[in-house]
Amino acid sequence: MTTARTTGIGTGTGRTRLRPPPLPEARGPLSAAVLTALRGDGTGLRAGAGLPADLPVYGDDPQLALYVLYELHYQGFAGVPDTLEWDSGLLALRGALEDRFLAALRADVPVAPGDTAEGALDELQLEPVGDDGGLSHRLRRTGTLRELREYAAVRSLYHLKEADPHAWVIPRLRGRAKAAMVAVEFDEFGAGRADEIHAQLFADLMTDLGLDAAYGHYLDAAPAEALATVNMMSLFGLHRALRGALVGHFAAVEVTSSPASRRLAQALRRVGAGDAAVRFYTEHVEADAVHEQVVRHDVVGGLLESEPELDGDVVFGIRATLYLEDRLAARLTSSWKAGTSALRPAGPGTG
Repeated sequence: MTTARTTGIGTGTGRTRLRPPPLPEARGPLSAAVLTALRGDGTGLRAGAGLPADLPVYGDDPQLALYVLYELHYQGFAGVPDTLEWDSGLLALRGALEDRFLAALRADVPVAPGDTAEGALDELQLEPVGDDGGLSHRLRRTGTLRELREYAAVRSLYHLKEADPHAWVIPRLRGRAKAAMVAVEFDEFGAGRADEIHAQLFADLMTDLGLDAAYGHYLDAAPAEALATVNMMSLFGLHRALRGALVGHFAAVEVTSSPASRRLAQALRRVGAGDAAVRFYTEHVEADAVHEQVVRHDVVGGLLESEPELDGDVVFGIRATLYLEDRLAARLTSSWKAGTSALRPAGPGTG
């Protein structure tokens, strides 16, 4: 097994944290102000604060600030009162960050008047010619154990809450779309078995790879590109006005999951990973092949049957997902090609 010295991600304990994770380290003045407010050391930010016009929206500082504010709606943080989830000042700041994030995404993934969800979903099923496209292709061909461990550490922020933000859309759907969404989510949450919840299967993968499976453990190590993929889910999930985008995101994940999972399972077998690590992806090969059809025909189809005006929003959700995933893939692969770690320097919570 690759050692902690060469990976920068430490040795796993095999435990799953049952308490909220600790607050992360700040990455700039904005996230520092948020963390200070959550620790109760200051009130200026909670009274409201403007954002600079040149804010680097996809950068570490604003993405961490947004991630921390969103996490108050999930597991929270150790020592942070639950009542701060609905603090009006923090919500105002979150809203300002969301406005910038959403505006940047809309600018970077424009939707033309003639674009349709059907066309966008068809595009997702076009595999690249040869074996040169996509992160999963690279990992299947040449990924090392160190790279796969780093990939799992970074993706843990997504996979350990995998189905949670999608659940927020359920009360905003109706009829066929709602029934189908609940059916897919039922599988994601283990079909009634706690040990089969997909987030738990990913925790098992992490333990198999010698990583720490505690929720939120690798937040300090994850680059901004990884935070953005999770923040987008939360953004879409928490706003009824973005229900179409959330459905589009969900569809993009389910349609692309099965072939990518097959390649990642092959990569893990090639480097000698154990059964638990491989199982997370083999489970998704089968389950998501079925989910793909249900999501496409019943979730997306049912939503647009009742609310056809949301077609463009679904397209936006699909394309925004691909855009942020491509940014994350580029960050990881550029680091690995340079022979360096894709993780941020070790600090509290990364060892």
